[in-house]
Amino acid sequence: MKLSEAEIEKLRRSGIRLDAEGRFWHEGAEVTHAGLRAAFWRWLDRNPDGRWVLRLDENRFVYLDVDDAPYLVRSARWEGERLIGLLSDGRELPIPLATLHHRDGRPYVTLERGFEARLATAAWNVAAERLAP
Repeated sequence: MKLSEAEIEKLRRSGIRLDAEGRFWHEGAEVTHAGLRAAFWRWLDRNPDGRWVLRLDENRFVYLDVDDAPYLVRSARWEGERLIGLLSDGRELPIPLATLHHRDGRPYVTLERGFEARLATAAWNVAAERLAP
């Protein structure tokens, strides 16, 4: 039996949420399994209509709610002239300060694929040491 588009859309509502601190939740309980969290980070994507999804491939994905920017820069350090940040998914990346912008008084940068990351207070304090006039 083939499902209708409406049935498929209903099944894609996963009950998964990514909070502003970079934690995944499912139906009110935090996802604590390290392997599952790692998979969620790998699968995180955005549909052309702007909705956040966990995507296995073009046809297999579920929707999730994202409270703020999908990534959080938890901490940062300077390596020479580069700011290196520890992201909520566990990666360390150079932080593209040329993309720095503020929204509601909070600092954000734009990462690869156009995804935003909010700088946590600890990361912003390190960045601001060299950015202040």
